[in-house]
Amino acid sequence: MIPALSIRAAKTEIDNNLNLQQLAQLFQFKLTENIEYPLQLVWENNQLCLFQTEVKNQGGILVDLCSSQSDYRRNQASIKKEVIARAVGIKPNYRPSVLDATAGLGRDGFVLAALGCQVTWLERNSAVAALLYDGLARAKQDSEIGGWVAQRLKLIYGSALDEQNILASLAADKPDVVYLDPMYPHKKKSAAVKKEMKVFQSLVGADLDSDGLLVSAKKIALKRIVVKRPDYAEPLNNEKPDFTVDSKKHRFDIYLVNV
Repeated sequence: MIPALSIRAAKTEIDNNLNLQQLAQLFQFKLTENIEYPLQLVWENNQLCLFQTEVKNQGGILVDLCSSQSDYRRNQASIKKEVIARAVGIKPNYRPSVLDATAGLGRDGFVLAALGCQVTWLERNSAVAALLYDGLARAKQDSEIGGWVAQRLKLIYGSALDEQNILASLAADKPDVVYLDPMYPHKKKSAAVKKEMKVFQSLVGADLDSDGLLVSAKKIALKRIVVKRPDYAEPLNNEKPDFTVDSKKHRFDIYLVNV
């Protein structure tokens, strides 16, 4: 289910809010007062949210790097505790640059940036990219995290499958690591996913071309590719990784490049 290319907002915001106007122009969304689709981007309280309008009393989805949840995750993050840190190869004296090539809501990339990595979010869905853009812009203005967020996090709107344009966008500076977390269909008998993830899956669908991401990533990464997979899923593109790092519900398949 793909939402219409529109953002619902109050007329005063449409007429006067330069941040909203810039965001709509950048991602080619129409600004409207009244249109409401089953999945709808809405500008309220000076931030962009995604709503499933058919479900009453359900909060919107947004990227908020300054929320209490983000603060907790950031403050708890450490090289020893974070499995993803070991997967991308972080060491006490080494922080790889990372292209988070399936950024989603940006949470894994945010943790890696909090640990000191230079992270580029890459997102091809325009609605999700707009949510990331808005969340990043607000975080840069935060007195506590704004400084390092501005230095370590950036966003590219595009697809990892188009590796030539991505390399051009990166100014030919290849990342040490390409991180992939493609959307994977849940098993029918698996536990119900969170409401937020259900809405998100309705928006982006399964990444049916995810096998191609691994092929493209090999042309972009300097040192390794890290693929986050459900513990029951086969390796991406049926290619055996060089090694894996396991967490409670997922595993990280690591493919070494130029070794």
